[in-house]
Amino acid sequence: VSAVGTDELGDRALEQLRSLGSRVDHIARDSAHATGRVNVTLDEQKRPAFEIAANAAWDHIPWSPALDALAQRADAVCFGTLGQRSPESRETITRVLRATRPEALRMFDINLRQHFHDRETIEHSLALASALKLNEDELPVVASLCGVEAESTGAMLKTLARRYDLLLVAPTGGPDGATLAAGDEESSVPAPPVRVVDTVGAGDAFTASLVCDFLRGLPLAQINHRANEIAGYVCSV
Repeated sequence: VSAVGTDELGDRALEQLRSLGSRVDHIARDSAHATGRVNVTLDEQKRPAFEIAANAAWDHIPWSPALDALAQRADAVCFGTLGQRSPESRETITRVLRATRPEALRMFDINLRQHFHDRETIEHSLALASALKLNEDELPVVASLCGVEAESTGAMLKTLARRYDLLLVAPTGGPDGATLAAGDEESSVPAPPVRVVDTVGAGDAFTASLVCDFLRGLPLAQINHRANEIAGYVCSV
């Protein structure tokens, strides 16, 4: 669910998605705004910095009855803060989440980028979410903005999960792997050794694997191992 401009970049984006077998019938075409762009630069550790174009088509995702129907049959919805930087897309995302069935997994993959986040958006999103994924840099920011005072990472996770009634909390630590916490169960898995080429997309790959395996009801340790392996593969190419 997104929006692209009626421009060459939008045409190319839709063409590539179709070639990968992805459905594009819920991607709107916006004649008033350009297709979004992100310039990515890597530091010496291959960690990315993002320069994100403002007021892009995806800042203006329109609501439609088709999105309502999609939300009602979805097993999972993944969303973040960046997609909510504009009022229009934020309202559409909120309506999608509220239209889901109670048992649907609402995965808040928080993605704090540049200045496109605030306490209101984070707390609003956590109230709508049933699961949270974030990285080692984002966890203390989220805890601070939400007024969570804890002496350890584990205590932060438990406090967030309890306060916002989350089924699953997943902080990732790059080369240190990830921890998954669900109820009283916890799994910590180190990242597999890989030759890092480019870390862009590793977090999204981790989330995709995590959501699919959690929906399948696999053991938490197995979910964590597979998600780390897939994220490691993405870092290697």
